[in-house]
Amino acid sequence: MKADTLRALWSFPKNHRMRASMLLLAAYIILALGASLIAPQDPYDPLQIQAWEASSPPGTFGSSGYMYLLGTDGLGRDVVSTILYGLRLSLLVAVTSTAIAAFIGLILGVSAAYFGKWVDAIIMRVVDLQLSLPTILVALVAIVTLGPGVDRIILAIVIVQWASYARLARGVALSEIGKPYVDAARLLRLPTWRILLRHLLPNSVAPAITLIPIELGHAVALEATLSFLGLGVPIDKPSLGSTVANGFQYLMTGQYWISVFPGVALFGLIASINFVGEDVRRRLDPRSSSHDA
Repeated sequence: MKADTLRALWSFPKNHRMRASMLLLAAYIILALGASLIAPQDPYDPLQIQAWEASSPPGTFGSSGYMYLLGTDGLGRDVVSTILYGLRLSLLVAVTSTAIAAFIGLILGVSAAYFGKWVDAIIMRVVDLQLSLPTILVALVAIVTLGPGVDRIILAIVIVQWASYARLARGVALSEIGKPYVDAARLLRLPTWRILLRHLLPNSVAPAITLIPIELGHAVALEATLSFLGLGVPIDKPSLGSTVANGFQYLMTGQYWISVFPGVALFGLIASINFVGEDVRRRLDPRSSSHDA
């Protein structure tokens, strides 16, 4: 990656909205990483859950003397704890799936541009077909076929996202193939894998960086949607989406806190990722007139 690209990424934005978004996203990451240390309760441990304290409103003191700051859910789990652990799981699913999708998409896109002919035709027809279908439809078909589970929802999101990276990488690689350094590598009879991985792929990474934050936010929203529908993360493993779903049935009875507070946390996470992604795009997109507009 070029030095100017690194400098653009690491410089702190002057725009106040971007600053706030970066700080909020950093706070989310810190809370997710330290969930087991910060959360007052482990929602995975049934020995720490008091079933008779289920659906306690915010500010209620439990039998242990601890105040349930945001109340408890229908199973007696502390809502603060489920948000923190759910945040960790949601980010784990999103980051893992986005990283795998980016790697697969970049490799296939660069390969399509380099080999051309039938390789390019097959890969790009599959890309065109997938991108022509609604994202949620592809995700639903994938998760229904694979079944529920954290590893399966990661694979479903990878299936949804790889095509965008492949199309982007192919376009960048096509503009690089005719350059002298690629011709020199071919004249030296370097192995094909080395030309792809050491020469073409690194030049496709910088444009992909502008897409990664967008797809990361998309992955968080997609996982939440599938979990809300009961097709994603199992109910015994709280993610932000499944936590919102678990409390949805209590909204009509006035127990809003079970669903609303996790929903606010989910909204803030997606919004912060999207704003940071917009800032990254402005920094790296040469067509942007100003990085801090």
